[in-house]
This record gives sequence, structure tokens and C-alpha cells, in this order.
Amino acid sequence: MNKVNEIIKRITNFRDVRDWKKFHNPKDVSLSLVLEAGEVMEHFQWKDKEEIEKYIKTNKEEIGEELADVLYWILLMGHDLDIDVFDALDKKIKKNEEKYPVEKAKGKHTKYDKL
Repeated sequence: MNKVNEIIKRITNFRDVRDWKKFHNPKDVSLSLVLEAGEVMEHFQWKDKEEIEKYIKTNKEEIGEELADVLYWILLMGHDLDIDVFDALDKKIKKNEEKYPVEKAKGKHTKYDKL
């Protein structure tokens, strides 16, 4: 069993031994994902570039915990919906590589349909 499968097993076991699966429908899991992503954003809200650089150095653990919460919900939702999120990511990267060819997109933030 690879590391990702071990983590997914820990996540689902954590949930299942607490009898929480009944609360984990796609709507509420996706809401939890968005709420946790918002908690990541709170770390950077109202800070300028210099403040962010300093803040990251002294708050990596807390930021990491919020990122872990986001990943938790992604992996749980992928598991529950029978979606291999790493396969989906691979396909999405390939799609983005086609939409944003290097020769057109390099150094630009332009949306693909405006390149």
C-alpha cells in the first residue's frame, strides 16, 4: 500500500470510528473544504508582501496545518466519490499544458482564450 492510500485509510478510519460518515455528504464535505481554504487565506489577509514573507517564516506550522485540513477534505471527498484525485490532477495538468502552451503563455497571466 502506498503512502497516499495509507493516509486515505487513516482519514476514513478517523471518520468512521466516530460514526461521522452520515454527516459527510458531498455538499457538506465541499463546504468544509472551502471553509478550510478560507482559513489558509486568513493567514495572508491584510498583509503586504513584506509582512507575508516575515509571517511565513514564523508561522509555517500553522499554515501547514490549514493546508493539511484542505488536503484532508480533498482526499476524503475523492474517496467517497470514487475519484482518484491524483489521476484527475494528472489529466488536468495535461489539459492545462494544452490550453497554456509555453510559447504563448510564458510570463503572462492572460486567460487561455485570450492568448
